[in-house]
Amino acid sequence: MKNYILITGASSGIGYEMALQLAEKGYHLIIVARRVEKLKRMQRELTTAYGIDVHYFGKDLSDTKQAIDLYHEIQMQGFIVTHLVNNAGFGAYGQFVDTSLEEELKMIQLNISSLVILTKLFAQDMIKRNEGRIMNVASLLSFIPFPYYSIYSASKSFVLSFTETIAAELAGTGVIVTALCPGTVETPFHTSAMRRTNAMFANKPMLAATVAKSGIQLLLHGKGKKIVGFNNWFISNLPRITPDKIMMKIKKHLASERI
Repeated sequence: MKNYILITGASSGIGYEMALQLAEKGYHLIIVARRVEKLKRMQRELTTAYGIDVHYFGKDLSDTKQAIDLYHEIQMQGFIVTHLVNNAGFGAYGQFVDTSLEEELKMIQLNISSLVILTKLFAQDMIKRNEGRIMNVASLLSFIPFPYYSIYSASKSFVLSFTETIAAELAGTGVIVTALCPGTVETPFHTSAMRRTNAMFANKPMLAATVAKSGIQLLLHGKGKKIVGFNNWFISNLPRITPDKIMMKIKKHLASERI
């Protein structure tokens, strides 16, 4: 019976690049995203190029019911998920009082609630088999929450905290839970307003393929959390040596649009 790596948010950015690189290594994949046509195209291309099995599920994981349905549909089809990549997520930029409450609630559902659902359900199966790996995609903002990214920063802080505690709970079960913490990545995630911020000029985005390569190493062989890139590692440690008031001024400057 074949084993599969499940990747959410697989139709673009880091998830897409991870799917390509894992396919090249010969791993069978289950890819999940909202854009079914993109998933169909990926299935055709990856199976043709690498001779692997690729199954896809069109799901909008900002609806938690669809996250639960995804798990049950995978179970019903008898797929064994040995590796789970909780990559799906989105962010928003702007003054909290002006941004869309509806979009922010969807963000919380996607970045937090569905991630928790999939982690719990697949971890329970992995524990029964005494093996498995789960990688949750957090962020540099897990360490340094930015103004104007209030809900996104908070959601990624949750992801990192949740991942580290679950990893400790599951120690000794054969199930390893890790967190990938990229900084700015060149993906469709960024709006035009985000691209005008000081942070985007000060810390140039990394290629999604580069981040995906680090993510695959962590997923397949690593433990704990991985901050991608020395600059991002350095930035993540600034709060340890910088007073809170000064740090927040720095973050607000970086998050502001460039004049």
